[in-house]
Amino acid sequence: MLSTLKDRLARYRGERHLSPVSREVRARRLTYLSPHRLRTLERCAAEVNTRGVDGDFVEAGVALGGSAVVLAATMGDDRRLHAYDVFATIPPPGANDPPEAHERYATIAAGASDGIGGDPYYGYRPDLREHVARTFAAFDMPVGDRIRLHKGLFEDTLHPDAPVALAHVDSDWHDPVATCLRRLAPHLSHGGVIVLDDYDDYGGCRDATDAFLAEHRGFALARLGSSVAVVHRGDGG
Repeated sequence: MLSTLKDRLARYRGERHLSPVSREVRARRLTYLSPHRLRTLERCAAEVNTRGVDGDFVEAGVALGGSAVVLAATMGDDRRLHAYDVFATIPPPGANDPPEAHERYATIAAGASDGIGGDPYYGYRPDLREHVARTFAAFDMPVGDRIRLHKGLFEDTLHPDAPVALAHVDSDWHDPVATCLRRLAPHLSHGGVIVLDDYDDYGGCRDATDAFLAEHRGFALARLGSSVAVVHRGDGG
């Protein structure tokens, strides 16, 4: 009983600074992001909006669509949201990923991965893209010209055709993170931000990011509490 009350109080403290949309996303079990990481996304969106940073919003790794909904709700009328995912079980890690990534994928591939709060794991859904589209519609943000879902591997689909103000890269493994950074960086506006969900969680993501930063002097790593971002400094590279 006491433990349950403490858990509820901790959740309340974590969520009380979230927007109504983020709280609803969490209530519907649509995101794996902690309250802090969701709030960081909201603050990054507010910052680029306030500063007038040019460009669209991007999410690479959509899962159930929760954080993409949050981005769409904060982006304003002059932007588009491009959301990229295979909308199926995620591809396997590669040679540049550590053993724990391969162990995690083995659990997923075996059909033994749990979802949020006891729900089925999202990657096992046969209609994941349609499910995400219905989620956007439930939040009165239908998929269409301003909200676009791109299905397929990042190397096949991620080809930005406009400036990017904010991107959320939640793609776990080394190679997809490296692809996202390489494809997004040339389009990231000065003052733009790429939030990396897995930098502290998966070694492949961290290695891909560190390698990118070593080669591109115009970008820097920023610590945002428990979140990590790549920011465009605009001083070369």
